[in-house]
Amino acid sequence: MSHAPALGLAGAIMPVASLPYQLKFETVSGSGDDLQLRSLLDRQQFHDPLGEAEREGISSSAWPIFGLLWPSGRVLAHVMLTFELGGKRILELGCGLALASLVVHRRGGNITASDCHPLAAGFLLENLKLNQLPAMKYQVGNWSRDNPLLARFDLIIGSDVLYDRGQPQVLSQFIDKHVQPDGEVLIVDPDRGNRASFNRKMDLLGYSHTETRISTLPGGGRYKGRLLRYLKASAH
Repeated sequence: MSHAPALGLAGAIMPVASLPYQLKFETVSGSGDDLQLRSLLDRQQFHDPLGEAEREGISSSAWPIFGLLWPSGRVLAHVMLTFELGGKRILELGCGLALASLVVHRRGGNITASDCHPLAAGFLLENLKLNQLPAMKYQVGNWSRDNPLLARFDLIIGSDVLYDRGQPQVLSQFIDKHVQPDGEVLIVDPDRGNRASFNRKMDLLGYSHTETRISTLPGGGRYKGRLLRYLKASAH
């Protein structure tokens, strides 16, 4: 990803002697009551002694991406603050720090966070504790493989998930396997060059889409991107 983590967040570096990577703690505003997030200090962090991330197709340069708070994640969390949950079963794909999932969970929504990074579940657990939230559902979700533990969902959400040229193909197939026939997909994309390709892939699978431009981050600050919404043709 080319974006730097969002500015304007209160934070403190908190090295933990027992961990082989550095952390920071951030207070995130703009999505309801402030949330505390435990995240990686920067993109220089890496620790994969058993090759778990490598087996999931995660390179050393991509390793820290899951553990940083990205602007699009903040935008998606803000969208979910007022989105009508209505008893929907919701999946966040490529959740990373799962800020949007935390917002939905705090609202009482039926959310499952998913990621393929081996540390994502542990970071989620620590952030639930930091915010005094009860346990939340999490499943490993690798877009390039079968995920038998993941069922179908009424709503699938994601942020900044089109960062690689190969993502449109694998992501569209993953979504089609795991969204209900009358379900909905919401993706916040920071105007990456793969959006048009993804739209074509989703169109071939029978999805219509709309785009809403977004120019402001929650709580202020500039943002350049779009909220993409997809529906199966039969859902109209």
